[in-house]
Amino acid sequence: MKKLLFYSILIAIVVISTLLTISIVVPLKDAPEYSDEKLRELALDKGLEPVPASFEKLLELFDTDANPMTPQKIALGSLLFFDTNLSKNKKTSCATCHSFDKDLKNQGALLKVLKTNTNEISDCAACHLQDQSGVDRFTFSQGDAGVMHPNLLNTQTILNASLAKYFTWSGEVGSLKQQSANSFLTDYKMNLTSAEIEERLKENPKYSEMFEKAFEDGISFENSAKAIEVYVKTLLTRGDFDRFLEGDNNAINSQAKRGLANFISFGCKGCHNGMSLGGQSIQRFPLREFAQLYNVKPNFEIVPELKRFDNEFPFQNNGGYLGKNSEHLFRVPILRNVTKTSPYFHNGGVPKIREAVDIMAKHQLGRNLTLAQIDEIVAFLRTLEGDIVDYGAGEYR
Repeated sequence: MKKLLFYSILIAIVVISTLLTISIVVPLKDAPEYSDEKLRELALDKGLEPVPASFEKLLELFDTDANPMTPQKIALGSLLFFDTNLSKNKKTSCATCHSFDKDLKNQGALLKVLKTNTNEISDCAACHLQDQSGVDRFTFSQGDAGVMHPNLLNTQTILNASLAKYFTWSGEVGSLKQQSANSFLTDYKMNLTSAEIEERLKENPKYSEMFEKAFEDGISFENSAKAIEVYVKTLLTRGDFDRFLEGDNNAINSQAKRGLANFISFGCKGCHNGMSLGGQSIQRFPLREFAQLYNVKPNFEIVPELKRFDNEFPFQNNGGYLGKNSEHLFRVPILRNVTKTSPYFHNGGVPKIREAVDIMAKHQLGRNLTLAQIDEIVAFLRTLEGDIVDYGAGEYR
């Protein structure tokens, strides 16, 4: 009798514990049907604005008295961004991890630049120029001489990064200038000191001339970071979604429109907001424990020992990174061009965009999406693909 009572209590505890820790999983209803005009109005009301199409509008968005966006400074920042000489082993540039074609009108032109350079063509960008993704597409980022990030983190895109308020996976960096400086100095990135950067710049007569035109005080490590900051502000992308927001109802198809409606109605836009659709806040992930597994160890007491299996994320957490202050706090990723930046999440643990959408729905919204709803949201995300805007190649490139 006692044995039967024990196992009855055991089963009851397991059932109650499971019900308490498993999120309610129900399919989400389809979003309401909207006219094109209403859908556009909803998107704009949520801050999903189009990227500027002209250099004048870009200046309105980004130009500051502290670091004006002059043609000379942009040209200098572009050169610095692609210069492999500014790393310890002279094989790594900013473009190594943040890959795209430097020449916006002639795909593959960067290969010609690399071939005329005295250094060997060892830049990872050489393999990923056509992606226009702003990332290296590796699972884990690799710095100078192939050194891995200590937490095996995935590279975040540089494209549209200037629209963000927070940088790095933890969100602890608050400006592009600071992030540029950190990239030069960090041992698992470019791995140089500020003095070494300045020394290498002064060895190149072209840099001496360009720094004098861009800054009153010429070459300095501070000015290098400022020039790259200004250049990165020009790395914005425009695509079909921008044209839809500007009034072209035919820019995106009906499936993508349903996906946009889902994106807004289901709550995705709560974190993925602003012109960049992300990068504006630091959020907990996973927000919901979609399912928990328990190891039941009978200890021959009335209440058995229950131990929860340690499962920090819905994928293998290679590198052991737990976000800001190890509290599962992460900078919300930018969704523009997201379909080109696989693999996904902080350690590249998820290879496919459909799986990433499914995980976010479950662990942030606490709901199951139907296969059709996932396809619709992915169709919308594909409208966020775009090419880097040429804001005036003849003027400053």
